[in-house]
Amino acid sequence: MQMLARTLVATTLALAATAALANATVGQPAPAFTATDAAGKSVSLADFKGKHVVLEWVNPGCPYVVKHYSSGNMQGTQREATAKGVVWLSVNSTATDSRDYRAPADMAGWMQQQKAAATATLMDADGKLGRAFGARTTPHMYVIDPAGKLVYAGAIDNKPSSNPADTATATNHVKVALAELLAGKPVSTPVTRPYGCSVKYSSM
Repeated sequence: MQMLARTLVATTLALAATAALANATVGQPAPAFTATDAAGKSVSLADFKGKHVVLEWVNPGCPYVVKHYSSGNMQGTQREATAKGVVWLSVNSTATDSRDYRAPADMAGWMQQQKAAATATLMDADGKLGRAFGARTTPHMYVIDPAGKLVYAGAIDNKPSSNPADTATATNHVKVALAELLAGKPVSTPVTRPYGCSVKYSSM
């Protein structure tokens, strides 16, 4: 009986770990989530039912993130999106034991310093939200339609470098996806390969 009990426990743990690492799939409903933002407020995907939602994985210690913020590209994309009623959620999944970790107040201060226009900055130090979506890089971008379906996943643009100057001539995949969705069209390029620094997840 003890052997059976151990086997059942091991199987349950394995299934739980697999579920935690399950990637969101484009064309399917986005994983439901609730997280705490940098101001300590609870934020759920369900709060934005009927709206377009963008998720942006962010880590201020990553050169690729710095590229998009120092050039103003990320903030410009945020402003353009939110001005059209899109909800923009920046997500920091950096673990507390990483040298890149920033406490909520510090993260909020950095976003303010960058003049970011995100609707909220979500703190995901345990990595549950990031793992649910399969976020691999910073940045890694996702777009969810008003029906709650994931319609875009991948890079912010088509120039995978850390050079801020490249943003001027890049095709911004998020802008294109949102323009198509807001025009009532399907996203023409729903999946691209994300680029950037690896997400600094906590050990499981």
